[in-house]
Amino acid sequence: MSAFLAWIAQLPPLAQIPLVIIAFLIVVALILFFIEIAPRSGKLYTGIRFAVCILAPLLVFLALGSVAWAAAVAAVIGGVFFILDYRSKEGGGYLFQLVGFLAPAILLLAVGLIYPSIKTIFDSFYSGRGTYVGFNNFIWLFTQPSAVRTVINTIVWVLFVPTLSTAFGLAYAVFIDKSRGEKFFKVLVFMPMAISFVGASIIWRFVYEIRPADQPQIGLLNQLVVWFGGEPVSWLSNSPWNTFFLIVVLIWIQTGFAMVVLSAAIKGVPTEQIEAAELDGTNAWQRFVNVTVPGIRPSLVVVLTTISIASLKVFDIVRTMTAGANETSVIANEMYTQFKSFESGRSAAFAVVLFLLVLPIVIYNARQIKKQREIR
Repeated sequence: MSAFLAWIAQLPPLAQIPLVIIAFLIVVALILFFIEIAPRSGKLYTGIRFAVCILAPLLVFLALGSVAWAAAVAAVIGGVFFILDYRSKEGGGYLFQLVGFLAPAILLLAVGLIYPSIKTIFDSFYSGRGTYVGFNNFIWLFTQPSAVRTVINTIVWVLFVPTLSTAFGLAYAVFIDKSRGEKFFKVLVFMPMAISFVGASIIWRFVYEIRPADQPQIGLLNQLVVWFGGEPVSWLSNSPWNTFFLIVVLIWIQTGFAMVVLSAAIKGVPTEQIEAAELDGTNAWQRFVNVTVPGIRPSLVVVLTTISIASLKVFDIVRTMTAGANETSVIANEMYTQFKSFESGRSAAFAVVLFLLVLPIVIYNARQIKKQREIR
């Protein structure tokens, strides 16, 4: 398109006008042609429309190099054809509707997810200069102490954040259930979810802030330490505890999400079951373990897996608070750090490892959803 416009601009003005009009007429003729064939059934027309749904966005992408424009063209063509073809719901028309609907989604998945994933895997076998190095990037990743530390830190995040967030959220949901001011208490815990990870990180940086002992402390924790007669502590410098202080931030954010989901699930537990347990002489803890928890198990799985995936992808908190210094880096942060250092191969290797870590959780989540559908 740019080359065509540049070529047009080089011509005399009197030659540009008819060419622009001709190009405009060609576009209008194509639109009218497709409008004409859209409502018609038959293999020929279906084939033409199918080709248009695939080739037009592809040509736009090749011409403009823009995924957004290609997706827009795919959406427009698919939408227009669907509206025009709505009358013919049988035979080839139904297939065209299906393709028209799926083409934009397939295109976006292919360009935005499948292609980058495959390219990342290929890049992980090359150095930053484009030289094929085989598994050297992965060998480097699992032999360098700093890289191994990064993987371990990520695993620590996945172990602690989902467990503690879910436990706190569940306990809070149980305690405030059917209490006076339940909505107000929910809002209090859910508020951190409205804050971005970067904003939350800045807030907690002030909480952990340290000043010299002879100066007033502006960090909440160190001010408390000073009030009790202690010396200010550099919370984010001492490994491995600094990683846990970062983990607190994500727990603070995700507890609200866990609480809301689990509170709704608790309210869905049949009252008859709880009353029957009471008649059997069980205490509150036994009713919670034997009635409530089994009743909300699907919601617990969803909360745990969702927070686990969020923990694996954590980046903003570490980048904002420590930038990975003092042995606090995680895989997502190290991906960015390596890419910024022109080590695209190592960055891709970290991405592949992160993908492999996320994959079992996604598969488990999908299988649980399938089981729930089978039960229903």
